[in-house]
Amino acid sequence: MKTLSLLFLTIISSFVSTAQVISFNIDKANLDNALAAQLDSIYKLDQLVRMDYIRARELNLATPVTDSLLRVLRKTDRENLIAVNYIVKKHGWLSPQKVGFNGAQGLFLVIQHADLKTQQRYLPIIKEAEKKGEILSSNLAILEDRINMREGKKQAYGSQGFTDSETGKKYIYPIVDVDNLDKRRKAMGMPPMQEYVKDWNTESYKKQLPEIERLAKKKNLILAH
Repeated sequence: MKTLSLLFLTIISSFVSTAQVISFNIDKANLDNALAAQLDSIYKLDQLVRMDYIRARELNLATPVTDSLLRVLRKTDRENLIAVNYIVKKHGWLSPQKVGFNGAQGLFLVIQHADLKTQQRYLPIIKEAEKKGEILSSNLAILEDRINMREGKKQAYGSQGFTDSETGKKYIYPIVDVDNLDKRRKAMGMPPMQEYVKDWNTESYKKQLPEIERLAKKKNLILAH
């Protein structure tokens, strides 16, 4: 595995003041190889089943096909969460320095794709891990966005989107204080919104925001994974 340098930058914004974690120094000699392999497998499975489902929806495959893939995705998520709960209970939160980058991402993604109660329970653990430089700041940001979205609040970093199942149109979930969005994203090691969303325009989004808020309150939205 390629060795990466650990870089901390302190950036002050109107919304966030944090030691920004954007990369890690990983020494293969210090890895727990068994846990790294287990979590790497979890990471790959999480992504594989999710990409299969998303691809099927994008190709407008028949409903029985997408429904079957969705059942596989949900079953995989449940099984992965059981494994992650056990690992964290036994070993605590595992950083990339302990299980490699993919292993640590597997740990995080299972929480990101879990139910709201699970996410709320893990949020303090992940906040503490970010303070210690044991998880990417951007991971914390997208988890906070997902939780806020599920709680019916506006997101802070613009990471969460949804599709209106009636029209098939995609939207970025409502964002608080849109004018300072890129400042908050930068503080968490995230790229500018224009690099994240094709054709992003802040003023256009602000004009559409009332309609997006209305759509987001409906029960027929499909969350982005």
